[in-house]
Amino acid sequence: MTTQDNLLQHETEACCAANSERKSHHSDKTKNNLVSRLNRIEGQIRGVKGMIEKDTYCDDVLNQIAAIQSALNSVGKLLLEGHMKSCVVERIQAGESEVIDELLITVHKLMK
Repeated sequence: MTTQDNLLQHETEACCAANSERKSHHSDKTKNNLVSRLNRIEGQIRGVKGMIEKDTYCDDVLNQIAAIQSALNSVGKLLLEGHMKSCVVERIQAGESEVIDELLITVHKLMK
């Protein structure tokens, strides 16, 4: 078993252990990417707040809100993809088919 296989097995156990608190297992690169995106979104939200305080034209504010929603959707898609490729697959392989219902509930929430 390679070092990468060992790490993956350890990460799988951390994410998918049935009787302990589950945690994600993102690489540092993925975490940094997600945090960077969220920091930009946070800045955009502060910008929209400032626009409202300055009585900026509504259409301009709405366009910024649409950009924020799109950015949040992108973060959600990245997280969902990683979740499906790791935890969901691993839990199905471990015989935990209830993960499908959990995933469907999550996807429905994301699509609202």
